[in-house]
Amino acid sequence: MAILTVSRQVASFGDEICAAIANKMNYKFFGRKDIEERIVKLGFPKEKLKKFDERKPGFFASLTRDRDEYLDFLQTAMLELASGNDCILIGRGSFMILKDLPNHVSCRFVSEESTRIARVMDEFNLDEKSARKRIYDFDSDREGFMQSYFSVDVNDPTIFNFIMNSSVTDVDTIAEMISVGVKKMITPEREKAGMASIDELLIGQRIVNLLVFVYQIDINYLRATLSVLGDGKKCVTLHGIASSRAIVERAVKICTCELPEFIVKSEINVVQDYKAYVQ
Repeated sequence: MAILTVSRQVASFGDEICAAIANKMNYKFFGRKDIEERIVKLGFPKEKLKKFDERKPGFFASLTRDRDEYLDFLQTAMLELASGNDCILIGRGSFMILKDLPNHVSCRFVSEESTRIARVMDEFNLDEKSARKRIYDFDSDREGFMQSYFSVDVNDPTIFNFIMNSSVTDVDTIAEMISVGVKKMITPEREKAGMASIDELLIGQRIVNLLVFVYQIDINYLRATLSVLGDGKKCVTLHGIASSRAIVERAVKICTCELPEFIVKSEINVVQDYKAYVQ
């Protein structure tokens, strides 16, 4: 029926609410470890994951190719998990990666600061000062992650369908409210359109992965979008920044050979001597 994405403050009972929703709706819940495992299985080195996964990249980390490769693997993982439909994805900008899907519902779970501090003190056996610092560190990482990768303020309430405060509403009630809301929002027509959109996004992401990881084409911020032309023919358009016209021509030629059923166009900007990464 739908794809739910969840953003949550630390100690807002995000995982518990997701598990309750999954139980009520018979959905698959992909938590932190599930998503980490999928990213690593796709090929991103496990030892590098801690530098980027739901963290604001440090100055030098943000200037390395690893940062963009992490984003490619993350987007692939999210799209593959979402392609099964009827699922819940938590964190890592999932609500931004899937934001344009017609069958997507985004949620954010928050709690009052005093409640969060008390929960962290209890869960980790910390004093108030240490608990407050732990919350600050988590919030800073997640806010920095969203700003760095998706240029959004995760505290902006206008980017979510539901915002729930677990300080004043219990887990089961929140899960029930969201379950009812999702069933009313997502019609069979929206579900069908959403699944078609996921298929297109996956094709676009796999084109990017093919060019970057298999053919090692040096195009920065590479994206591939799909469309249908006036004559009904399918089209792939490449976007990004390259340092030469020859690189662009090679990318277009590879896509044309690999995807003979598509017309391939380029909107890649050519900037001579462009360098996006630390050498």
